[in-house]
Amino acid sequence: MTALTPYLHLPGTTREALTFYGEVFGAEVHLHTLAEFGRTDGPADAIAHGYLSGGPVTLFASDATGGEPSLRCEGLMLSLLGTAAPSTLRTWFSALSEGGRVVDDLQKRPWGDFDGQVVDRYGLHWLIGFQGDATESSD
Repeated sequence: MTALTPYLHLPGTTREALTFYGEVFGAEVHLHTLAEFGRTDGPADAIAHGYLSGGPVTLFASDATGGEPSLRCEGLMLSLLGTAAPSTLRTWFSALSEGGRVVDDLQKRPWGDFDGQVVDRYGLHWLIGFQGDATESSD
């Protein structure tokens, strides 16, 4: 691994969340349960370790167990600025918005670039944007 990868501790929603992110980003989802890891500090079917691979976004996650705190995201955004074609970034913004909350619409800014923010249904805050002109906004 050569890049920073967020590792999320979720409140029993890891299977659902990683499946969602896998669909949004076209990544393969890998899930390993507590039972598979021989752990007894939570439900056997809870996720001890899961991750995305083969897509443009890498995330690790597990279900919070044994009194571990679960994700609470404040003062942090995951940035997807210029990481894909404008049409793809618009698709991701729309998909992450479903069941979440748009903080700031994806729109052209006074400096000429496009960006927007969304908090998805699992509490992750995303900053999505791209450089371009008005002709790219219809992608």
